Amino acid sequence: MKEMTENVPSECAIGNQVTDQDLSAKRKFRDNIFCSEEDNSLYFTYSGKSNVLEVRELNYQVNVASQIPWYEKLAELKMPWTWNKGPESHVTAIQNLNFKVQSGQMLAIIGSSACGKTSLLDVITCRDHGGKITSGQIIINGKPSTQQLVKKCIAHVRQDDRLLPNLTVKETLLFVAKLRLPKIFSDSQREKRVENVIAELRLRQCANTRVGNEYIRGVSGGERRRVSIGVQLLWNPVDLTSIDRRSREKEMESQKRAKSLATLFWEKVKDFDDFLWKANEGDYVTTVCSEQSSLLTSEEVINMNSHSTDQLPGGLKQFTLLLSRQVSNDCRDLSTLLIHGSEALLMSLLIGFLYYGHEKSKLSIQDTIALLFMIDALIPFTVLLDVIAKCHSERAMLYHDLEDGMYSVSPYFFAKILGELPEHCAFVIIYGVPIYWLANLSPEPEHFLLNFLAVWLVVFCARAMALWMAALLPTLQMSAFFGNVLFTAFFLSGGFVVSLENLWIVPFWISKISFVRWSFESLMQIQFTELTYQMTVGNVTLQIPGKLVTQAMSLDSYPLYASYLILIGISTGFMLLYYLSLRFIKQKSNQDW
Repeated sequence: MKEMTENVPSECAIGNQVTDQDLSAKRKFRDNIFCSEEDNSLYFTYSGKSNVLEVRELNYQVNVASQIPWYEKLAELKMPWTWNKGPESHVTAIQNLNFKVQSGQMLAIIGSSACGKTSLLDVITCRDHGGKITSGQIIINGKPSTQQLVKKCIAHVRQDDRLLPNLTVKETLLFVAKLRLPKIFSDSQREKRVENVIAELRLRQCANTRVGNEYIRGVSGGERRRVSIGVQLLWNPVDLTSIDRRSREKEMESQKRAKSLATLFWEKVKDFDDFLWKANEGDYVTTVCSEQSSLLTSEEVINMNSHSTDQLPGGLKQFTLLLSRQVSNDCRDLSTLLIHGSEALLMSLLIGFLYYGHEKSKLSIQDTIALLFMIDALIPFTVLLDVIAKCHSERAMLYHDLEDGMYSVSPYFFAKILGELPEHCAFVIIYGVPIYWLANLSPEPEHFLLNFLAVWLVVFCARAMALWMAALLPTLQMSAFFGNVLFTAFFLSGGFVVSLENLWIVPFWISKISFVRWSFESLMQIQFTELTYQMTVGNVTLQIPGKLVTQAMSLDSYPLYASYLILIGISTGFMLLYYLSLRFIKQKSNQDW
């Protein structure tokens, strides 16, 4: 910028003399264009020691066979013991590579497709899945690269953007700031840091606009790319320069640290002509340099940076932030909420009006049994597919967040479960209430509440199973397929299609863990146990106690409360499997979303 203003010619192209006033006006005009007053202090977001990355004689091999999913290998009839064997499975991606780059420099890696550019970035950031370094070194600040050192010194902005579409630009960055900046930062300091990054990346005009994606309208593609860059900029160790005023000792310590960094910064940039603050910082730098003998060394600064990562928000803080993000993102997805709500209401009205008009004469035994099974089995299936699709749309973002260490699995797990409860409850109310009253089922309040609780539990079991399927399997198609297979097995062994006493050994044991069976059993006991039904055979009308119906279908082997406890146990089991899948299976999606 300085060079641009100083190289203004003293004469125009046609040879006319330019006055000093004209030259001053031109310089002022250019300054206003290229250096607005509000952005003057935003060009140096990193104030610590310059990081140096060096690669020496790097050779890296990729195991091509390990990149092929196991299900594709099985589809090609390849046996497991042949999957990773053979010389053709190992391909050299990087060979004898050398370079050195430091903070503030730009290094362009240019090459054709599949020449190893992405592999190089993965190796540098310790994300070399499916490959290995055969020789060479990666050195950061004179030390061999480790995953802990990479997290402190290197930010990796990926090729594709993985952001929640329904949060605004500012909310997205503020969420990261609350998770990644140390505890000593106040809320105002976090917001100030976010505002600085927004200004530096020229995102002020869209700060309150949704991020969006290919399906939801939001910011432009370039702006979304800058948001991803801003997420990484917020990870800078920006706590080294803040003044902690909680006590006199902490204030003195933090002031001493800030002066140390100012001195180190000055030593690095004082000989450059394009130093933006050269004219304004002279007095301050002189003062700092006079105290240099009592300042911290560069190594101590790095140690303090390392220690500061231990002061990041804990699990409870991560949970509250993730819960807030989950609820905000879901509540703003009005199109999805309306579709799901309309789906539940439409199914409820269709089934309810089918059985409508029996206020005086109750439904027959056969009709009531069929109605209860439809209530029990239809809506959980739609919930299963909806939840699987939603989880896979968020899976790539979850994988990157967990890999970057933004939060841990446990806070995310609890935030995901609790954050979707409001939507779950609304869905069950919209579905369950109209059917109950349109079909004129048992009008007693306790029967209605018990019926609602059974429907709530069976839908929750389907939701928990869907979460497990989505976290367990790598693609949407596989999760939907195996989820459908498992639900169909539960459906067929639920006690309506075939009586439980007529099931052979395999489906009989499947029925033991079928949430469709236990919910159906509870609905049958609620509606039939205390009622008497009339059955006409020829000219004879028989009074049949409802309890005989449940006995005939083998649906009274356990008391009502036991069915609810078993449903709670089944949902808990699915949630435990979901947690273990999140914990031990990398959530990297094998398809583009």
